[in-house]
Amino acid sequence: MVSLDGQTLIPSLSLDLPDGRTSEIYIGSGYLGDPRLSAAIALNTRVAAISNERVASLYGDIVDRLAPNHETILIGDGEQYKSLETYSEVIDQLIEHRFNRDGAIIALGGGVVGDLAGFVAATYQRGVRLVQIPTTLLAQVDSAIGGKTAVNHSTGKNLIGAFYQPETVLIDTDVLSSLPDHVFIEGLAEVIKYGVIYDAAFFEWLEDNTQSVLAREPEALQFIVRRSCEIKAEVVASDEREQNQRAILNFGHTVAHALEAETQYGELRHGQAVSIGMVMESDLACRENLCDTQTAQRIRNIVEAYRLPHTAPEVDVARLLDSMAMDKKVVEGELRFVLPRAIGSVVVTGGFDQENLEATLNT
Repeated sequence: MVSLDGQTLIPSLSLDLPDGRTSEIYIGSGYLGDPRLSAAIALNTRVAAISNERVASLYGDIVDRLAPNHETILIGDGEQYKSLETYSEVIDQLIEHRFNRDGAIIALGGGVVGDLAGFVAATYQRGVRLVQIPTTLLAQVDSAIGGKTAVNHSTGKNLIGAFYQPETVLIDTDVLSSLPDHVFIEGLAEVIKYGVIYDAAFFEWLEDNTQSVLAREPEALQFIVRRSCEIKAEVVASDEREQNQRAILNFGHTVAHALEAETQYGELRHGQAVSIGMVMESDLACRENLCDTQTAQRIRNIVEAYRLPHTAPEVDVARLLDSMAMDKKVVEGELRFVLPRAIGSVVVTGGFDQENLEATLNT
């Protein structure tokens, strides 16, 4: 939660990188209107707020308070708008508004807005300040943290992007109350992921507190958001550019990204694809004798308990394999998966049997 020191807001977490760069992460409940935030993040410059129409109508006043001198740039709502075309349109508007290098970008929205706005901030005039205000659970626990920014290509997800850290992330769990059920629930896939890859006790807590989380009880939301951000910050701080440990964050994503590409980024939301990917990659781990069937069953059970999908839509397996071959996780021609060994422990491996993979994808 946001801490107070006199009249100053203290960040809940800091993502500290070895070269001295820091992302300050504020996590609280109902505090985005607090005037002390303006002083804390010091946006005394021109600001471009990138959002979509729905989010801007709900929370645009937050940007008004944080940065009175701002322009608002709206993009479409949906994964199909995380594209080079939308990126180019945003850049055109920044140029039209004569936006300079000393300005700042605020990303106000979910993962699509955050990823695209982050890529804009990383590349416009070689980089401008970036503040993330994530308004979905998925963005709060995952995409707003860690500096991965990107747009999609027709042949694969997030193929065009950059590592670019936000200087500040503002997370208010109260905004989660405005989410439709399916949008809130998809974010739980990323929360579950952290338990599988890093924290068995967190996974067990999620198993035992399903109803509190699904009911969006404030204390439960504060806990799952805070713990997820802690884990992500710890992993990213040790490996910002995914040369080693950060790869564990991709559990479920090798299958998920291929599914999203093959369903044209429309049939499945990202979190839904990840939940299917986690179940399928757990099945692959069993076939590879990396984990026991009980572990895979616990993962499937928790996915079902949180009302997430666990089986893939009907897609051509050969095309799915082709999509995987274009994945960023391919290294020297070798496709890699993050596979569970036990709850709280995973391994990154390219040494799997192709027949086992095909059997998994055909289930």
